[in-house]
Amino acid sequence: MPLKLSLKPGEKFVLNGAVVQNGDRRGVLVLQNKASVLREKDIMQQEAANTPARRIYFPVMMMYLDEAGAARYYDEFVLRLTEFMGVIRNAEILTDCVSISKFCMEREYYKALMLCRKLIEYEDERLGNVPSSVPAGGDKR
Repeated sequence: MPLKLSLKPGEKFVLNGAVVQNGDRRGVLVLQNKASVLREKDIMQQEAANTPARRIYFPVMMMYLDEAGAARYYDEFVLRLTEFMGVIRNAEILTDCVSISKFCMEREYYKALMLCRKLIEYEDERLGNVPSSVPAGGDKR
């Protein structure tokens, strides 16, 4: 099934590791086959991975963007998820953590990444953070 991206003027996204930017008008891009695509608003810089949930999001994002090198990020992901699960008591969030782990083991990194957003939202609510976005700069989906 094709993936249709509606792009704002100047919007950036990553497509199979390449940073692509839309021109000065709205545009539509249709991808006919499987590709790793991540919008600018979903891209997190390493220095922004500064909370427990964001430290889970970052290696999952890297596994998604660099699937061939996913093994390099997997151990960090496991460590951070284990730490997070060790202090969380919310059953729904713990279930999401298990699902994230399952998706990563199945190499369904995009699905894991979208669930990681829930962890960040949960964490922000509990810590009283007023996030500018989840995770790194833009509006929520």
